[in-house]
Amino acid sequence: MLSDVTGLLKAWASGDSGALERLTPLVYEELRRIARRYMRRRPAQTLQTTALVHEAYIRLMAAEDLSWQDRAHFFAVAAQMMRRILVDAARSRAAAKRGGDTLRVTFSEDIGFSADQDMNMLAIDDALTGLAKLDPRKARVVELRFFGGLTVDETAEVLKISRDSVMRDWRMAKPWLAREAVRGKRHGT
Repeated sequence: MLSDVTGLLKAWASGDSGALERLTPLVYEELRRIARRYMRRRPAQTLQTTALVHEAYIRLMAAEDLSWQDRAHFFAVAAQMMRRILVDAARSRAAAKRGGDTLRVTFSEDIGFSADQDMNMLAIDDALTGLAKLDPRKARVVELRFFGGLTVDETAEVLKISRDSVMRDWRMAKPWLAREAVRGKRHGT
């Protein structure tokens, strides 16, 4: 099935519209699984899992200049799309209420965070953008695990690095991001 997905992605990128129809049922459930895992850890999230999957899928299908390398590449791009959707939703809610005096940002091992979730999401997104300038791989690890909901093994597969490298990057990025996110929240991010 993994090679089926890769083959269909390449056929679709080459202009075979029938490949997209055959690809959809193969990737849709995996996208739902990733979104469910993410949403289960964020009970205060107002965006529904199905809406997140549909919006990400629509954006993925509309992407014109992408040359899909393989299944892992597809899901890595899907994780980026989900991040953008969730951050956009958090920005909209934060703009509507302009609140949140909580400065605590907590990463747990299950990739959760606490306190004011919209403000945390925005602060973490800004911190992650800063991390990407300093260490792009660590930023991708966080993006795939935190926003994409991928496991350590899935992240290693997508980035083509070892499981130990993923864990090392994750352990080093978490405190840096937490510190930067708190700093960003203090400065009105």
